[in-house]
This record gives sequence, C-alpha cells and structure tokens, in this order.
Amino acid sequence: MHLFIEPLDVWLFRDGRPFDAADDHHAASRFPPYPTVIQGVIRSHHLVVQKVSLNDPRQIAETVGTATNFGAFRMRGPFVARRETDGRVLRYFPQPADAIVVENMSIEIRPLQPAEPRAAIRTSARTSLLLGPDEEPRKGVPDLWLSEPNLLAYLAGQPVTGTPSHELFLFENRFGIALQPSGTTEEGKLYDVAYVRPCEHVGLAVEVTGYESWPETGLLRMGGEGRSGQFVQYSGSLWSPIPSPLPPRFKLYFATPAFFMAGWRPEAWEQFFEGTVRLEAAAVLRYESIGGRDLTKRGTHGHKDARRFVPAGSVYYFSSTGSTRLRTNLIQSAITEWGAEIGFGQVIIKEWEYNV
Repeated sequence: MHLFIEPLDVWLFRDGRPFDAADDHHAASRFPPYPTVIQGVIRSHHLVVQKVSLNDPRQIAETVGTATNFGAFRMRGPFVARRETDGRVLRYFPQPADAIVVENMSIEIRPLQPAEPRAAIRTSARTSLLLGPDEEPRKGVPDLWLSEPNLLAYLAGQPVTGTPSHELFLFENRFGIALQPSGTTEEGKLYDVAYVRPCEHVGLAVEVTGYESWPETGLLRMGGEGRSGQFVQYSGSLWSPIPSPLPPRFKLYFATPAFFMAGWRPEAWEQFFEGTVRLEAAAVLRYESIGGRDLTKRGTHGHKDARRFVPAGSVYYFSSTGSTRLRTNLIQSAITEWGAEIGFGQVIIKEWEYNV
C-alpha cells in the first residue's frame, strides 16, 4: 500500500528536543518527520479502519502490535513527495553529504571521486568530503533535495540538478503564551512554534505492508496538535533494488536515519553483510537525536529515551572481496540496529567507480 498524504493545514512535527513549560520557548519542527511519528499515525488510523475500541488493550495489541513488537506491520518512509502534473507521485531525498555545489553556487550537484579510496576523511560538517587531487574543500549549499531519478543518477556518477527546499516546503513561526488552568496567561511564558507548510501538491509518501482494508482515500490526524492530512492510495514504484552480489566497490546512501549503538557506524559491518567488506570513507552529517513522548512515564515529563541517529543523506564508501551480499535476514534490507520495521535504515546502494 502506497500512501500519498497532503496537508489540509500547516503541520507540526517536532524534533527530538523537549518542549515543556519553562524548559524552552521555541519548538522546532522538521520535515519530513521521523519514521517514529508516521508509524504512530498509520497504526492509529488502522485501529479506526478496523473499528477497534481504544479501551480494549488486548484487541489493540492483536491489531497493531505493541511499542516493541510491530507484528506484521512494515513501513518505508516517510519521504517528501510531490504530485506531478501527469499524476505521478515523485519522491525527494536529502542532498547526499558527499556532494558539492558548482557553478557560482547554483544548485547543480556533481559527485566527486577520490583519487584513491583512503584519500577521504570523515566529518560531521555539511561540506565536500571526497575530493579529487586538485580540489579545494568548500562549503556546499544546504537544504537541497534530489528527486528519486536524480538521486539514482547522482549515485551512478552523473551530474544532476537539485531542488531547493523552499520549492517543496516552508517553515513559519507562530507565537503564543502559556495559559493557566483558569484560562489566564502565565507571566514570562511566551513561546514560538515553527510549523511546516508544504507547497502546493507536496506531501509525504509512505509505503506500508501488513495492513489491509484501507479505503482509497481518507483523512488522518497528523503530528502535534492533531493537524489533518488527506491520504490517497497510489501506484508507487518499487524500492530501488540492491545489487546481489554487491560490486567490488559500492557506495551506500542512507535514505532514512539509521541507529548504531557504537555511534556513526556499527562495531562490525558483518552483522549486515555476508562476505568481507571494508569501509573506505564516509560522509556523515551531524547526528540527530530522536526520542518522543511516552504517556507511561509520568515522572519524567513523558519523554522517551533519546537515541542518536546517523542522518538521512549520509554516504558510506565500501570495498568488498569475493561474493558479498546483504544478509537475507535483514528486515526490509535495512541497515540499522533499531527500527527497521518502521522505516529506519533504508538504503540505496550503487557501484562506486574511481580513477586510480
């Protein structure tokens, strides 16, 4: 089931920072939201579709699983998407972290190939990572997005043109003041909230398996404040197939955030690959802290424990020996140590060519 969700108003998708009274005065939003947000939206709406009583914990668990066991539910996304004039829904992905912008800060992006694999370094900055022998480091232009065809072309080594974020969505701040239970304002409790306003025909694309009987179209409650979204089912394209066996040199692009206990990489890549691989270089953006709210944790302001994730857009370069493949037991072929069922760790893998 492929869903395209468009807003009926602005949306509020919080980042990982707490926003309780007296903690902070600014609530930032992000777009697209984390998979943890949208899986909650989809699973909650499935209870509505199945007419499950929200006062029956046993039936809820049987229908959508639990917080730690998702049952048959699987999700890819959410991805920024736009409905084209011909009716197609086109997904967009974050600018790859190893890309630089050329031609007087235009939005053309070209991939850079290092002279030899270990010439590159790892950094958390949004800048050029993989440089040719005569290249000088320079900052890239942030907030560019690549359509799915352009991303695949870029990963295959072709120059492409990016789309600035303001052509897809905008943020707008709104101000308010905290209220007491009596309805009067609280002195010194001014705050502002950043909402996201997708541009016309822009929304979120989500791929869901394990749920049936959904109508072709309908309404959803979305994100903070229960804002509305309208979904429609569409004929989506399959996820980019992963080569098997993998090329002797390949690069791995994270389309969604990934979690590793050890930080920006796992302690052993062998848990994801059959065969021998060696990480040669990586372009890794600053980590993202993903938490959320847990209504069972009353004594800790209801916040879930936050995890640090490798952001979407990060790119890893590998070499391999022999016949190397992704392990067949990986959920949705995801490379992550948590959240594979709900969309974390989604990757696109292409051959990496470089000049010796």
